[in-house]
Amino acid sequence: MITSPQNAKLRLIRKLLDSRRQREKEGLFVCEGEDLVDAAAEAGIEPVELLVAGEDVAPALIAELSTLAHPPRVLGIYRRSDLPRGVADVTLALWHVGDPGNVGTLLRTADAFGAGVALSAGCADATGPKSLRASAGAIFRVPLAAFDEAPRPWIGLMAHSDRSEGLSLGHGQMTLVLGGEREGLPAAVAARCDELATIPLAPHAESLNVAAAGAIALYEARRPVTPTGA
Repeated sequence: MITSPQNAKLRLIRKLLDSRRQREKEGLFVCEGEDLVDAAAEAGIEPVELLVAGEDVAPALIAELSTLAHPPRVLGIYRRSDLPRGVADVTLALWHVGDPGNVGTLLRTADAFGAGVALSAGCADATGPKSLRASAGAIFRVPLAAFDEAPRPWIGLMAHSDRSEGLSLGHGQMTLVLGGEREGLPAAVAARCDELATIPLAPHAESLNVAAAGAIALYEARRPVTPTGA
C-alpha cells in the first residue's frame, strides 16, 4: 500500500489533475470516483493505473489529491489516445467554449442524442476534472474531433443575426456550431457556416447558456419528422 505522499504515482496524479499542459504532455488524464471508472470499463477502456483507497493507497493520501468535496474511493489514470475519435452524423462543433462545466455538459448531451463533439483550440480540456465530472462518463462514449473535422453542412447557432432563421433543422448529417460563453459565434466563424439559425426567445431574454442551446438544437435535429397530414 502507498503510504508516502512523495510516491511517484501520486506525484503524477497530482500533476495530471492540476495541469492541462501536463495532461497533453503525458497523454494521460485522471478519473476520480467509481462512476467514471465504471463508465470507462463499460466502454471497454482499461486504466493505465487504478488506485483504490485502503487497498492500494492510504485513504488520507487520496483525500489530499482529490478535487472533489468528498474524496473518492478510487482514482484511475487513462490514456487520452484511448478515447473515441471521429465524427457522428450529427456533431456539435464548439468554438472557444472555455467553461469546463459547459464542455462536459455538452458531451453528456451529445451522448444522450447519439451525437459527436468537435472542439476548437481555446475550448476547455475535455479531460480536465470539471469537464469529466460534468460529462458523467460520456467522455468514454462520445466521438471527439478537431473543430475543422466536423462534417458539412455547418449550421451556426446565433443569438441574433440578420442572416439567421428560426431553428427548424432538417434531418441527416449536419454540424451544429456553437460559440463561446461571452462572445458567441464570431463573424469570421459564422461566415464559414452554410446556414445560420437562432432559437426563438422571449423578447426580454438576451441569450441562452451554451449548454442549453446545444441541448435544444440536438433535440430539434433528432426530433422525428411528423408525416404530412398526421
